[in-house]
Amino acid sequence: MPYCRLETNLSLSSAQQQHFLANLSQKVAALLQKPESYVMLSLAPNTPMLFAGSDSPCACVSLKSIGLPEDQTIEFSKGLCDFIETELEIPSPRIYIEFINIPRALWGWDGRTF
Repeated sequence: MPYCRLETNLSLSSAQQQHFLANLSQKVAALLQKPESYVMLSLAPNTPMLFAGSDSPCACVSLKSIGLPEDQTIEFSKGLCDFIETELEIPSPRIYIEFINIPRALWGWDGRTF
């Protein structure tokens, strides 16, 4: 049920994208303490982006999940920023993250809702 979308202005090869997504899937599952079998990701590299008037490497992340605990978003932000900084070399101050808690009745899967 977790869905994480990352947009960045970095150009990444197919191999880099697959490597990053595989590692991000494990990271999101661990942070949210959810089975990786439910984690869905999307990556939009080479997206035209400016942050603070600069086209230096930056990223915007959206993390949606059922039961996303608001009191843990600081921990999630640190974990994701550290991970992205290590994996993609995007400085943490150039990363925005949006956290979205989805009610069970508004998240569908396999012809039903959670």
